[in-house]
Amino acid sequence: MKISKLIHTTLNGIGLLLIIVVLTIMMKVFLFASFKIPTPSMAPAIMDGDYILVNKLAMGPRIFENWGFMNGEKTKMKRIRGCSKVKRNDVLVFDFPYKPNASDEIKQGGNLFYVKRCVAIPGDTFYIENGIYKVKGINERIGHVERQRELAGRDVTSFSLELRHTFPKDTVHYPWTIKDFGPLYVPAQGNNIQIDSLSIILYENLIEYETGKAITVENGIVRLCNTELTNYTFQQDYYFMAGDWIFDSVDSRYWGLLPDDLVIGKASLIWKSQDMITNKYRWNRFFKTIK
Repeated sequence: MKISKLIHTTLNGIGLLLIIVVLTIMMKVFLFASFKIPTPSMAPAIMDGDYILVNKLAMGPRIFENWGFMNGEKTKMKRIRGCSKVKRNDVLVFDFPYKPNASDEIKQGGNLFYVKRCVAIPGDTFYIENGIYKVKGINERIGHVERQRELAGRDVTSFSLELRHTFPKDTVHYPWTIKDFGPLYVPAQGNNIQIDSLSIILYENLIEYETGKAITVENGIVRLCNTELTNYTFQQDYYFMAGDWIFDSVDSRYWGLLPDDLVIGKASLIWKSQDMITNKYRWNRFFKTIK
């Protein structure tokens, strides 16, 4: 009887443990995720050493066909309908779109995560005018305004060439800088845009990512896998992401637009914070809402 009772208790314990493991995995997949922030690119909203909680329900959790995305392979994904849509100034956590040493090719997964503020949503036309972030036809303030004003007061030549020159790295046709950028249209799913030898410079990466086919340009003619391309309909939404600490942030100003299927969720709460140099807890940042 004692042995039988012990076996019964052990099986109940194992069953309970399995239930806890399954529930934990389900919560991480469908509800929330936690990330530690290693850099100050989103300061002061998020500091290095902050532990943030990411709400996956806001946009809707992602369900992948297989685990290939973990290795950077393009994998079919379906996003379950979320509670809300992305708004300007939302802070998002996402898979970094570009694989190391190949900044001209968007990749899925790779276990490199970024957190930035969304300053332009699908359908927006984004631009930077003398350091100030703007969206055509919209009067609301976007991004970290105080940092932008600091940028406006600096001469563009005070920045290194690496920081000064931005996406799309074609200084002949698009001499955009950290202070004067755009205008850049942010595609929404279903948008059909005209393609020519100039516009393809802006959207080549996105089209190749969606189609899995190579683009070539010869004598002013754009071809997608040897077929002439004069217009293109986008398959998903895109976003323009920017760090609050604009003087040191690897964001959309340098690598371009973020595909919707790489967004993990909305950063909603700092649940713990620890100074990365002293290891002391920053109690005043515990349970602080991210705005």
